[in-house]
Amino acid sequence: MSAEENWSPRSQAARALGWIDQSTKAVTPPIHPASTFLRDPDNQYRSGYSYARDTNPTYDQAEALLCELERGAGALLFASGMAAAGAVFLNLRPGDHVLAPRVMYWGLRKWLSQFAVPWGLQVDFVHMGDLAAIRAALRPGQTRLIWLETPSNPLWGISDIAAIAELAHGAGALVAVDSTAATPVLSQPLTLGADIVMHSATKYLNGHSDLVGGALVTARKDDHWQGVADIRHDGGAILGAFEAWLLLRGMRTLYPRVETACRNALAVAQHFHGHAAVKQVLYPGLPSSPDHALAARQMRGGFGGMLSLRLKGGEAHAVAAAAKVRLWCRATSLGGVESLIDHRASTEGPGTEVPADLLRLSCGIEAAEDLIADLESALQGAIC
Repeated sequence: MSAEENWSPRSQAARALGWIDQSTKAVTPPIHPASTFLRDPDNQYRSGYSYARDTNPTYDQAEALLCELERGAGALLFASGMAAAGAVFLNLRPGDHVLAPRVMYWGLRKWLSQFAVPWGLQVDFVHMGDLAAIRAALRPGQTRLIWLETPSNPLWGISDIAAIAELAHGAGALVAVDSTAATPVLSQPLTLGADIVMHSATKYLNGHSDLVGGALVTARKDDHWQGVADIRHDGGAILGAFEAWLLLRGMRTLYPRVETACRNALAVAQHFHGHAAVKQVLYPGLPSSPDHALAARQMRGGFGGMLSLRLKGGEAHAVAAAAKVRLWCRATSLGGVESLIDHRASTEGPGTEVPADLLRLSCGIEAAEDLIADLESALQGAIC
């Protein structure tokens, strides 16, 4: 076993698996922007690279690191998180049955309702914290996929990956987990029985709010995985070489960024739990959370950098408070080094299931005391 194989995941990420550019000895892996590659004299591609739709050394490096962090058998980068998620569903067949969370990332829920269902998939939205409801909704022999999101956006509920995987596999279905909010720092769904892990790489994996990308990691390189790879190749839903390089750069600081975000989120949650202006703090790291015990068992090293506040003053107070912040950025996204605040009902629009009094918070790496003080001032200023 090489020295690199003995490194902890934190060291593997920090050193990008130890790559050194052999031609220059540079410690930063280079970008390979080439769109095409030279054939050998006998017309073969012994380098392994032919055309950059899905073969490029820059993709290989980011995919290999993510695969190692998730303890998977293979990884694929995509042009966005939606492209990655869509490839999993598009690899199914019309008539196949799918279970998805009732509360989940609104963009994918909308895509499932407005595209996947008319295309031919049968989709049931189920409360993924209720194993009995999942068991009742399964159709053995017809259900092909259970899609989980844990922690779930924006209520931050926790799904029991191992228990759901056991139910799914017993019915002949696969389990795919959107682990964007958890990241491989906090959870490795493949080790709990999931078949595929999905990330919006735009978020924590990159961590600098300067690229859009997605990724899938598989537990096995089987026919289903090959079908997903074919969809990426044939549809051209690839990440650019520069974006792949930015992603690799971002993953090198994944551990310290996520750890800081977790500490900040816990501090914010503890401060505002029981606050006079706050009706409810949604964060699995609080002992009062109904999912705390499951989160503590399933996650490690923290409970994530995301939380939500529901305000006693309702929608008007939530919108006004978001307008008063100075350190928090009013923006839609998550997982960056900067802290973001988002009134989700406004963002998602008509038909949303998100409470109108909810503010979603993505904690960055600023000082926790400054984040708390800024929110305190905004909440008070919104009342005056």
